[in-house]
Amino acid sequence: MHTKQSFPSKLFDFFNVLIMLLLIIVMLYPMVFVFSASISNNAMVAAGKIVLWPKGITLIAYERLASDKQLWLSYWNTIRYTLFHTLLTVFATAAMAYPLAKRWLPGRRAILMLAAFTMLFSGGLIPTFMVVKQLNLLNTIWAIVLPSLISTWHLFIMRTFFEALPQEIEDAATIDGCGPVQVLLHTVIPLSMPVIMTISLFTAVGQWNAFFDALLYLNEKHMYPLQIMLRSYLIEGLNPPQGEGDLNSMETVKYALIMIATLPILCVYPFVQKHFVQGSMIGGVKG
Repeated sequence: MHTKQSFPSKLFDFFNVLIMLLLIIVMLYPMVFVFSASISNNAMVAAGKIVLWPKGITLIAYERLASDKQLWLSYWNTIRYTLFHTLLTVFATAAMAYPLAKRWLPGRRAILMLAAFTMLFSGGLIPTFMVVKQLNLLNTIWAIVLPSLISTWHLFIMRTFFEALPQEIEDAATIDGCGPVQVLLHTVIPLSMPVIMTISLFTAVGQWNAFFDALLYLNEKHMYPLQIMLRSYLIEGLNPPQGEGDLNSMETVKYALIMIATLPILCVYPFVQKHFVQGSMIGGVKG
C-alpha cells in the first residue's frame, strides 16, 4: 500500500538528493577536467582556458608518453609491486587474523594489545630504513612490499569478520576431517570474500599511489614505480619525453600522465564495488 509522504519527509528527501548531486559534481569535475586538458591544445591549457570541455582536441600528449620507454617500465613496476603487495598482504593478514579470532588462543589479549600499540607508535623512519638496509633489501621489490605488509587496521577488520562467522560451519568442516589450515582455506576464506575484497581494494589503491617508500629504498631508475615518474612531472618539472619543448609544453603531458596513472584503478573498482559495500560495514556492525 502506498503511503503518502508528509511535507517534512519530502523536504528531507529533496535536500538529500540535492546534496548527493552536489557531491557527484564535486567528485566528477576534477576527472572530467583532467581528461579534457589531456586532449586539448597545449597553449590553451597553459593559458588556463580549459574549464570543462576540451578545446583544440589533440592526442600529442599521449603520443609522447607512448614513445617513452621509461613510462612503460615504471608502469610494469607499479603493476608487479601492487600485485605482490596485495596478495601477500591478504595472505599474511588472514593468517594472523584467523587465530586471533579464536578466544582459546593462548596470549590472544597480549597479542591484540601489542598490535593495537603499533597503531599509536611505530619504529620510526630511520630505524625502519636501517632494518631494510641491514637485510640487504634496498633496490629490491621486497623493500616496497615487506615493511608495510600488515596493516593493524586491516587486521582488526578481518578478525572481526572471522569472529562473526558461525562456529558451526567450522565444526562441520572439522568433523569432515579438515585441519585448521584446510578450514581456513576451504571454508573461512570463501565465506569471507567481502572483507578480503575490501582489504584488497584498500591495499591495491594505497600501493598503486605510493611513492614515498620508493624514494627511500630505490636508487636505480629501472626500479622506479609509475608514481615516481608522475611526481617528477608534476613537482620537479622534468622535461617531457624525448626532451622536447620547454616547461609549458609539459602541461598536457602532465594531465595525460595523470589519466594513464588513474585509469587502472577506475577500471578495477566497478568489479569489486559490491564486495566493498558489504565489507565496509564490518567493524561497525557485528552479527
